[in-house]
Parts: sequence; structure tokens; C-alpha cells
Amino acid sequence: MNGSGKWRVSRRGVLAGGSASAAMATMLDAQPSHPRRQADIPVYDVSFTVNGEPRTLSLDPRTTLLDTLREHLQLTGTKKGCDHGQCGACTVLVDGFRINSCLSLAVMHEGDRVTTIEGVGSPDHLHAMQRAFVQHDGFQCGYCTPGQICSAVAVLKEIEAGVPSHVTEDLTATCVPSRAEMRERMSGNICRCGAYANISDAMAEVAGVNV
Repeated sequence: MNGSGKWRVSRRGVLAGGSASAAMATMLDAQPSHPRRQADIPVYDVSFTVNGEPRTLSLDPRTTLLDTLREHLQLTGTKKGCDHGQCGACTVLVDGFRINSCLSLAVMHEGDRVTTIEGVGSPDHLHAMQRAFVQHDGFQCGYCTPGQICSAVAVLKEIEAGVPSHVTEDLTATCVPSRAEMRERMSGNICRCGAYANISDAMAEVAGVNV
């Protein structure tokens, strides 16, 4: 207020006041109109078999299979990469089929058989695909490797079962594990280190394709 009894507002004051108002409005908008307490969220019992072991867990229905494996069962071999189903690092096998576990809710897998990289093989009893990855140096940093191996194991089973891919030329003929077939089917598993050629060699050895 100046000497004449009138308010004087400086440019700095207008800017500061506007910024404070905008920040307060943002905070208010971020608050839910009817906040829910954690206790209001239902919990469901989910029973499935993980790496051959029956497991029953009480879970928030929003919990992904990936977070269930890592946070509730401490099976941290399955990696969280993009968390959007785009990189394949979280690939696991469910009833023998490969899925991105970050896109699947745990409650969807009641009664299913889930296999993670820990269940594919162990250090003392490596799966043939794991041995081939080691022999052909199919990894560098190793972060994507669990998903790559799980996917590679499933890919060879898909080909054996005659499931066609985008590059299958003759849908009436027996599907064979060619390099082109394996590359196409593995395209959803990203290796940022660029070890694709070695991964292809590892899969070719297990599939019996000339390396």
C-alpha cells in the first residue's frame, strides 16, 4: 500500500503470485476427488505353479505377473525393461507359451504353470539353450538374456509344433527352423548390446541348423 492508501502491485509480485496459484491448482488437480484408502482395495488369493513348485499368494489384483515374480517370489532373473511389452526382457513361459509378464496380471494365471529363467535350467544343469548362449557368447551386459533364452526355447517349440510366422512361405508344408524363421520370431526380444548374430548362432546350434 502506498502513501495515498492505494495498493501497488509490482511486476515481480504479479509473476510470483501467478506461479504460486498455478502450482496450487496443479496440486489440487492431482488429488483424487474421492481418495481411496489402501484398505479399500480387495486382495485375491492366486494359486499357480512356478518352476514346478505350487505357490499361493494374496495379491492386489492390479499386480502384474512380472512384479509378482520379482517382488513376491524373489525370482529376479526375469527382468523389468521397458514395462510396456516392447523389449521382451520380462519374457517367461506360461503353460509352455512365451508371454511378456509385464503385460499380464497375476490373477489371470490361476492354475497355470509358469516357468522363469530359474526354472529353465540351473548352473549345475544348464538347458541346452543356456549352454549354447554361453558357447556362442550370446550376451554382453546380460540384462536381456533371461528373456532371450526363454523366448528362444519357446520359439523352437513353436516351429516344431508347426506354428507359422510372418515369413513362413508355405503354410501347408512342415515348418522348419531356418535362420529367417528364428530371426522373425525373436524380433520382439531387444538386445541393446547388439548380440543378435551370436544369439542366432546359439539357437541354430540347438535347432540343428548349420552355423
